[in-house]
Amino acid sequence: MELLQLQYFLKVARMEHMTEAARSLHVTQSSLSKTIQRLEEDLGAPLFDRAGRKLRLNEFGNKFLRRAERALFELEQGKQEIRDLSSQGQGTLELAVTTASTLPNILREFRKKRPEVQYHVQMLSTQEMITLLHRGEVDFCLSSPPVQEDDIECQIVFIDPILVAVPKGHRLSDRSSVSLTELRDEWFVGVKRGYGTRDLVDAICKSAGFAPKYVYEGDEPARLISLVKAEIGMAFIPGTAAISQDDIKYLQVEEHELVREIALLWHRSRYISRAALEFREVVVEYFGSLSRDVREK
Repeated sequence: MELLQLQYFLKVARMEHMTEAARSLHVTQSSLSKTIQRLEEDLGAPLFDRAGRKLRLNEFGNKFLRRAERALFELEQGKQEIRDLSSQGQGTLELAVTTASTLPNILREFRKKRPEVQYHVQMLSTQEMITLLHRGEVDFCLSSPPVQEDDIECQIVFIDPILVAVPKGHRLSDRSSVSLTELRDEWFVGVKRGYGTRDLVDAICKSAGFAPKYVYEGDEPARLISLVKAEIGMAFIPGTAAISQDDIKYLQVEEHELVREIALLWHRSRYISRAALEFREVVVEYFGSLSRDVREK
């Protein structure tokens, strides 16, 4: 069994399409098919159910996938550890976030500390982020909500109140707080289901006896403020994402504890480089300072 066979198998297993997998790997389809066939011959069992060029993992394939992912995961961790110990370049810090409101400040502080380190950030849904964590493809995730799984470390770094943003001139804009039941007949703009804050808000509103009526659902949380300003709808906005503007009013939520937990996540078995450890220190220090500021207000 060869390393190349495992790498090709993982790509085909994830894409479930021979032509697309070959294109992604920059190899011919016939070469990819022969490599997968040799792997199946080595194992003595088929790994896929085939329907033309479309493939689907069978029972054997699903069991082998977990082992193959683990094997390549450990090899990649070993390579990163040796590279770090021998100081062969700085590499790239791989990050994934479900919440980006505090990210610019965190990255600015980290760049001051380690200006030579490159980083790559992806904005993902919670499930997409968990998938990358399990594959060992990211160093850290900044997530709301937290994720509790056996192979994932989860450190709560901040408790963030969720506010209601309303445009100037709205019937509630002269208030400092509002109850959820008063919002029953309002229209909202928000992110799509699958994002932590949206799912949390929907659950809390359901406990209050209603479902928010969304006129807009998107993938860019930062766009919501401009939609509120345009009087398209009101929005539930985390306190860390609330931008002070004259034509926007932020209201506290009464009676219900509407807060989100922000957590730093990492895979228990992933090798943590020196740069990654310093990034974690920056995150913890940043949110510690933010918590102190909140308490002093």
